[in-house]
Amino acid sequence: MVEPTVPVKKDGKGHIIDKRAGKMTSLIANKKVLSLNLFAWLFLAPYLLFYSWFMLYPIIKGFIISLYQWTIGNERTYVGLGNYQAIFKDGFFWEALGNTVYFVVISTPALVIAGILLALIVNSRLKGTGFLRSAFFLPHILSISVISSIWVFVLQPYTGLMNSVLKTLGVTQEIFWLDSANLAWLSILLATIWWTVGFNMVLFLAGLQEIPDDLYEAARIDGANSWHCFRYITLPSLKGVILLVVVLQSIASFKLFGQSYLMTNGGPGTSTRTLVQYIYETGFRTNEMGLASAMSYVLFLVMVLFAIIQFKFMAKKD
Repeated sequence: MVEPTVPVKKDGKGHIIDKRAGKMTSLIANKKVLSLNLFAWLFLAPYLLFYSWFMLYPIIKGFIISLYQWTIGNERTYVGLGNYQAIFKDGFFWEALGNTVYFVVISTPALVIAGILLALIVNSRLKGTGFLRSAFFLPHILSISVISSIWVFVLQPYTGLMNSVLKTLGVTQEIFWLDSANLAWLSILLATIWWTVGFNMVLFLAGLQEIPDDLYEAARIDGANSWHCFRYITLPSLKGVILLVVVLQSIASFKLFGQSYLMTNGGPGTSTRTLVQYIYETGFRTNEMGLASAMSYVLFLVMVLFAIIQFKFMAKKD
């Protein structure tokens, strides 16, 4: 009896194609991928559980609360978008939002420029750069209460370090740093730069160390000076890091609370009261939790809008 023959296919080079072997190989590969994915999800499960419980659930719960008129200890009353309508009629909300946007505008460029300058200093071949890296980054590990206490002491009139230094330089007029709106914002900005610029420096330093030295050597052979190297090599190479720092710093500046609350308490008057501080006062002083939750979501939408605009105008399209 003649056994039935299996049709044989060959590729362009005359090699026999075995479909059954190909299917078996594909099946084994799929099982390995499924096994690896299963182990990955098992390792990620504890983090995802905590993230969902402490991050995603509060976000969803906060939005639900924003739809109610609720004070702690009393029953909730559903008002729909009533809290959001009340926000847009609240003059103090718009003032606090304006103060917050103003700080974002003045702090983000300052922290980016200062971070780049410090990164260039510690990336140079000067002696003592290891000590400078530690010194510049050290304030970042301190708490906001410590930072604010230090700067209140530095900026206090008559006996403060800042006025004492200015007197030695010939400034005879006593300066009250925290008693006028413009100087208060400048004081908050100085404290913020001193506290957070070390983190930006580390990011820029990582970017600088990724730039090949061959580019600088070739530029110097062609007659480029230090400014040309910085303008045509360093800055273009740091564009991705600059975008990252700008977005992170904008988000951090929108969340400004500790410095203004501890240094000026939002004063003089309400000139330095930020939106986060106003949300805090609405939720925990006037006890209007639904209204405070609605304000938080408006702030979230503003931050998302700023981030989208920054990515759209700064990100380079491939």
